[in-house]
Amino acid sequence: MELETAPLGDQAALAHLPTEPDAVRFAAAVRAAGPPWLQDVVPAYASVGVFFDADAIRSAAVLDWLRELPVPQLAELAGRNHKIPVCYAGEFGPDLDRVAEHCQLSPDDVIRLHTETDYAVHAIGFVPGFPYLGYLPEPLCGVPRLPSPRVRVEPGSVGLTGRQTGLYPLPRPGGWNLIGRTPLTVVNVADGFFPIRVGDRVRFARIDEGEYHRLAGERLSVK
Repeated sequence: MELETAPLGDQAALAHLPTEPDAVRFAAAVRAAGPPWLQDVVPAYASVGVFFDADAIRSAAVLDWLRELPVPQLAELAGRNHKIPVCYAGEFGPDLDRVAEHCQLSPDDVIRLHTETDYAVHAIGFVPGFPYLGYLPEPLCGVPRLPSPRVRVEPGSVGLTGRQTGLYPLPRPGGWNLIGRTPLTVVNVADGFFPIRVGDRVRFARIDEGEYHRLAGERLSVK
């Protein structure tokens, strides 16, 4: 497997892989090897950050170790599958019409395409538990961010921009186009509840407002 490595400060190394799935598998291999100096492994898109105890090992030795990590350890992963209900109606999808107009589609076609696609979790970031999901079907790609970000995006809001879609787990400012909202809790920082991880897959399911209110406050099921 083609691998490029570089220092990432004095306590981490960065490995670049050919594809996003390669990065997830490589991260799993590093964790499985579990050297005593290892502190954390963070995959994101086609890269993996490897954090280490600088008192126990030098950066150059970590880079050598990563380059020599045996390929047979890069086993296929079976990430978890999450089905997330989303209400695309009214106030829950304030930018749905904007997205439809940009894509020259009807709002129903936007929803259909959005819910027919299986998305891989390529990175977690921006706020705790925010999953960057890709990739959108081609007809939904290329929608720019809002001209001015919202000061507050409600938790559970589902947005898209460029080639990606994502889910705001916490109330934060945001500039993505909001097309729906899930009633489920997908992050609870106090309880350490972060069910969605890099390498998992997500599929959205359309629900109506009645179902939204029935499910409000339930946690995303983890199987």
